Amino acid sequence: MSALLDSLAAAFDGLAQRDAADLGPHRRKALDAALRDGLPGPRSEAWKYTSLRALERRTFAPTVSTDIDAAALDAALAAVPFPRMVFVDGRHDPDRSQLSAIAMPGIEVLPLSQVLREQEPRDANVLQRRYAGADEVFATMNAALAEEGAVIRLDRECANAFPLHLVFVASGRQPDAAVHMRHVIDMRTDSALTVVEHHIALGEHRGLSNHVFHMHLGEGARLEHVRVQSEAAGATVIARSDAVLARRAHYVRLDLELGAALSRHELNVRLEGDLARLAASGVLFADGKRHVDTRLGIEHIARDTSCALLWRGLAAGRGRAVFHGGITIREGADGSDADLSNKNLLLSADAEIDTQPVLVIHADEVKAAHGATVGQLDPTALFYLRSRGIPETEARALLTAAFCREVLAGVHAPELRASLTAVLDTHLARVTPA
Repeated sequence: MSALLDSLAAAFDGLAQRDAADLGPHRRKALDAALRDGLPGPRSEAWKYTSLRALERRTFAPTVSTDIDAAALDAALAAVPFPRMVFVDGRHDPDRSQLSAIAMPGIEVLPLSQVLREQEPRDANVLQRRYAGADEVFATMNAALAEEGAVIRLDRECANAFPLHLVFVASGRQPDAAVHMRHVIDMRTDSALTVVEHHIALGEHRGLSNHVFHMHLGEGARLEHVRVQSEAAGATVIARSDAVLARRAHYVRLDLELGAALSRHELNVRLEGDLARLAASGVLFADGKRHVDTRLGIEHIARDTSCALLWRGLAAGRGRAVFHGGITIREGADGSDADLSNKNLLLSADAEIDTQPVLVIHADEVKAAHGATVGQLDPTALFYLRSRGIPETEARALLTAAFCREVLAGVHAPELRASLTAVLDTHLARVTPA
């Protein structure tokens, strides 16, 4: 057994919510399954390009209450508007959360810890989900250890007027801490919601965060979901997002992977209802020695469903970006329309990008296309800018920014799009293309 799993298992007996909502026996089974399966190795296809050898030798401790630099925390939150729900080191911070702007009938936003205390079986059920794959050990361990998260419920035809910001802060006061969080978004018929995730660090740390999101979009529901991951340079971020879409549901998603030493995100979407739609895009930014891994698993199950996937990757220094875009069109999903585009820029000789588009079709009368490229900045475009008097370094920076900003076009709110553009530009400024 690895030192990593040993250290995580040691935290099990200290869980305050272990037996809440009758979850104790299931948590034990999940823990035993994770310890039995162990970490996925190089023979696991899903982890082929992401080695866990260094991680498996590390140990992590549960987070403990520590004195937080209140001024630094408030400064970090100043740029995050209301309504917002704040979690610091895996614990809900009600004093810095503010939800009054969405306090209306039909919308409920609660911390998972409260749900578990009140023994709400409907929402506690997500912690009873089983993961059959041996390579799903982090999701299994999350089921065993998660005590906190965001639970969001929208009744029929409810809509939030303002984006809801979920803020996950790592204080850095406990350098090798592990945080496991489980989140639920349950949307009923014709409801609408915009959610923005912020994953930020107050200081340098080498902690582990393990997040699992469950999303269910009822008939005609629309969810716009933005995730900005700008964790500390030494952090490890493991995330999984599972979404199920009913008839006419529409899921719009944007991921900016900008931080952490090792980050891995799995996005799994099942288009189970006729006319369900998915539009997902993202930027993978691997500079320095960072390793960024994104894996998509999109399933077209019903008729006349569609997905449009637009991902951009950047690798600089000795960074490595890994992208797997998997689309499966099941038998009977006639009329499906699937499109995947993954373009990548290598900004240094020592950087590496691995991209793997996969399209599997078991239905007739479908429209599907996928493509992936890896290259360098267009020398013609670079020459054009330099001929207009723009210095080479600035010209390269302009072309790199333009390459990434394409994915922001799907963000409808002008204020949100502007703030995301500023965040992206700030992180791109870390690297000067060679």
